[in-house]
Parts: sequence; structure tokens; C-alpha cells
Amino acid sequence: MVGATERIRRTVRPACRWGCLLVAFCLAACSNSDGAKTLKLAHGLPTGHPVHEGIMRMAELTAGKSGGRLKIEVYPSQQLGTERECLELLQIGSLSMTKVSSAVLENFAPKMKVLGLPYLFRSREHAYKVFDGPVGRELLLESEKYWLRGLTYLDAGQRSFYTKNRPLYGPDGLRGLKIRVQESPVAMGLVRSLGAAPTPISWGELYTALQQGIVDGAENNPPSFYTSRHYEVCRYYCLNEHTAVPDVLLISTLAWKRLTPREQQWLQEAANEATVFQRKLWQESEEEALEAVQKAGVEVIRPDKSLFMERTKGLLEEYRKDPMMRELIDKIQAVQ
Repeated sequence: MVGATERIRRTVRPACRWGCLLVAFCLAACSNSDGAKTLKLAHGLPTGHPVHEGIMRMAELTAGKSGGRLKIEVYPSQQLGTERECLELLQIGSLSMTKVSSAVLENFAPKMKVLGLPYLFRSREHAYKVFDGPVGRELLLESEKYWLRGLTYLDAGQRSFYTKNRPLYGPDGLRGLKIRVQESPVAMGLVRSLGAAPTPISWGELYTALQQGIVDGAENNPPSFYTSRHYEVCRYYCLNEHTAVPDVLLISTLAWKRLTPREQQWLQEAANEATVFQRKLWQESEEEALEAVQKAGVEVIRPDKSLFMERTKGLLEEYRKDPMMRELIDKIQAVQ
């Protein structure tokens, strides 16, 4: 039987690729000859990834709840561009839906920065309570002013460092290394606080960048480390679990307003139910991914996380100086 991991493996920027823009413009939400509405959803992950499986479950549920009157077509693997490019296409209404990391969303909805702060959540259960509660809802809707409406958070686990040439047994091992990060001010600040040089690189270009030595390592969750095959290049995986940055499922506010209230309800219900399914799948895939990379010869290191917490607590305190961030941090830490 195939395991879960194997089943599944600011404004508009003029620099957005014209090819993706033209294709996506043709793929905007439309009505079919049978009267059904179709929403086009693009994301950057491969079809073997648990987040993709969660999205596919949402598509199935949407079709079922609507009796086929509302459908979602999914375009994975950066077919329509990077995460940032898909966000820009949503803003102009040329694409209906996408999935992005909340770290990338920081550039469009500043309050999202709080979710990228190191060691903010006490546990997976604490994170779920935050995402499903008032703070999580506030953050999902905060991006509406940027034409992006959040529907739900998909579990993207906890991010840890993996390296090519040297193992990390503590934060000192990162000193002087070039580490790939997402386009996130918080992620870059975190890596700098550990003495490494943050290097933003597109996810689709990272494998080659690791091979060629452009970067010495990266950071991500176990399923992404495995399904990307980065373990073929990076033989050391340090489970320091510095952040629990979720993925955010978004719909263009332009597409949302074209839906009737009943259609909006079907879609939101499907997103909520798919989230429960995806979280269970995620936990299964984490275990399978770690087992698989170890079998492939990767050294999985479980360090003393308190060393990383101590080294990065200054970053958390720096963000607390901002009244908006301080309020959000206090709300999150108060969740029981």
C-alpha cells in the first residue's frame, strides 16, 4: 500500500511573467456550458505533496456540496508561476485561487509577519487553536484590503535546517553559511540572528542552487525536504523546528464577490472540512518522510532546541517593539 507521502510527493508587480499572466487571464473564474462555475487554483507544490492532497479534497467537497454547480480546477507545480506571481494574478482577477506560505503573504498583508516569528507556538495543538480561532480569522481577512481573502490554513509543519557539507548540532554550525529562505523579512532576520546569510531563491530553483553551491543549505518541513528530493544533495537535517509557518488558502476578492452567498458557503465549508483531512494526512507524511530520508542516508539530528530559542529570542523582542506586532504576539501567547 502506498504511504501518504508517496500518494501525494503591495500591488501588482509589472515584472510578473507575461506568459503566466496571459494563460491565467484565460483561466479566470468562468461559467461552463452546463451552467457550472469553475474556479482556477494554482500553486507551486508537486502532486506528491500532502498540501496538494488537501487542496484536491477541497475540490472534491466543493463539487459534491454544490451538486457540480461549483468546481475547482487545480494547477500544481508552478504551472502558472511562483507563489508571489500567483498572488499578483489573484489581485488583478486573472486567477481565482492559490495556496501560499504565510511567509510570502507577509509582503502583501503585513500582520502575517507574526506567524513567521521563531518559537511562537508551544505545540502543534497550540498552533491549530490559533489558526482556528479569532486571531487566525483576523489574519485571514486582513489581506482583503489587498484583494486577497483567506479561507483557511493548511498545515505546513515545522521548519528546520538542512545542510549540504556540515552537520548542525547547534546554532553555531550555521555561522558563515548561505541559507535559502523565502521572500520574508522575518525569515531573513531569523537566519541573520543565527549568524548565517539569508538568500531568497525560488523554490523551483533551489535544487539546482544547492547542487551548484549557490547556497549551503535551506530550511523547510520534512515532507517538503523529501518530495523536493533535496535530501539527494543535503545529507544533514537538523530538527530544530524554529517556526511553524502555515500555508494559507486564498481566493481573489474579485472571484469571491462573483459567487452567490450559497456558493461562498459551499466553498468555505469545503475548505474547513479539507483542513481537518489535510492535518491528519500531514502528520502521517511527516513520519514517512523522516523515515525515507534516513533510509536514503541522511543524518537526522535532534538538537537541543533551547539553544536556538536563546539565540533567536532577540528577534521576537525586536518585533514586540511594534505595537501592532506586540498585540498579536500577546493574543497568540494567551491562547490556551
